[in-house]
Amino acid sequence: MKANNERIEKHIHDLSEFTATPGQGVTRLTYSKEDLQARNFIKEKMKEYNLDVREDGLGNIFGKLEGTKKDAPSVLVGSHFDSVPHGGAYDGSGGVVAGLEVAALFQENNLTPTYPLEIIAMIEEEGTRFGGGLMGSRGIVGVTEEAELNHTKDKDGVSVAEAMRDIELDPTLPKQRDPQTIKAFLEMHIEQGPILEEKDMSIGVVESIVGLTQLEVTIEGQAGHAGTTPMDRRLDALDTAANIIAKLPAIAIEEGEGTVITVGRHEVFPNGANVIPEKVVFSVDIRSGKEEHIRNAIQKTKDVITSFEGQGIHTSIEQPLYMQPKALNQDIHSLLKTACSQLDISYLNMNSGAGHDAMVFSDVTDVGLIFVPSKDGISHSPEEWTDARDLANGVDVLYNTAKKLTEAT
Repeated sequence: MKANNERIEKHIHDLSEFTATPGQGVTRLTYSKEDLQARNFIKEKMKEYNLDVREDGLGNIFGKLEGTKKDAPSVLVGSHFDSVPHGGAYDGSGGVVAGLEVAALFQENNLTPTYPLEIIAMIEEEGTRFGGGLMGSRGIVGVTEEAELNHTKDKDGVSVAEAMRDIELDPTLPKQRDPQTIKAFLEMHIEQGPILEEKDMSIGVVESIVGLTQLEVTIEGQAGHAGTTPMDRRLDALDTAANIIAKLPAIAIEEGEGTVITVGRHEVFPNGANVIPEKVVFSVDIRSGKEEHIRNAIQKTKDVITSFEGQGIHTSIEQPLYMQPKALNQDIHSLLKTACSQLDISYLNMNSGAGHDAMVFSDVTDVGLIFVPSKDGISHSPEEWTDARDLANGVDVLYNTAKKLTEAT
């Protein structure tokens, strides 16, 4: 029995309904009302597929099908269920639905795993509410320490613990998981790019994931009246920020080999039409497949920023996230390719230009990551779309691989 296209499509649609921006894409921030609606849906489906459900001290959701081998480590399958503002229905959610469908196939085919199967739905991969990103998986593997989480707040000053309690989650539960309890992690994700569609391929089997860092830059000047302050007397934080940002693309181009730098968010204070900006806060996202390029780009970016320090302008830089480039497990890579071949599903080897929870798990366990095509390569947009047949192909590959890893009979 293979993946059920209609069930997959319905689950994707149902999850997309839990959005703060109906008709304008999926906006589902971590620990929001929409998060609670989505997690209740996910837990309900997990229970339908005979999984034992629990949530950890960050609100990550686990649905476990116990294995016959006592105290054996689990094979985890899943992804994240938060979104960017006005995002699509498939980023993250497609991987969660894939995990649910794998569990459904285990149930329908009456499979009993030797090693436990666990379906996982993770929080705050995007970093939209609390910054940095990959918070759920980083908490699981212990990269993010309790003290750091205690001080992490959203833009409104709401802490992680406070936000969790708002939807009746328990932040005092354990967050980190013993790596010895994890045998492997499998993730399916939409490609978020055009390659699979352009090459008419069904599956991308990911060999490595780019490294990435995120900087948060603050520029402080002095507010003043827009009409009465002469141009040569101004300490304009936005003007300074604009000059800095204009220099960053050249850094990425100079590093080359696919290095990219993006300023995707900025805030201006006090944000008045007739007030000289006193403070600007903006993000800098730096990515590359080679760590030396990331480190070089970080240093050059910092040098540009600090060169504007002085004469009444103050600069500061924080680095909430740094992830090294990650090569994924070759044995699982081979299992995924074998599954594609046995199912007569076309595939190609790929690298990932986006960060995923898989890269976090790769530090503590064997990891496999596959991509399915994205229509026109569009993602992080309401127009994001992947055909249910492509999702089903991905599920079938994950299901066959999970069967082998769990030694199910």
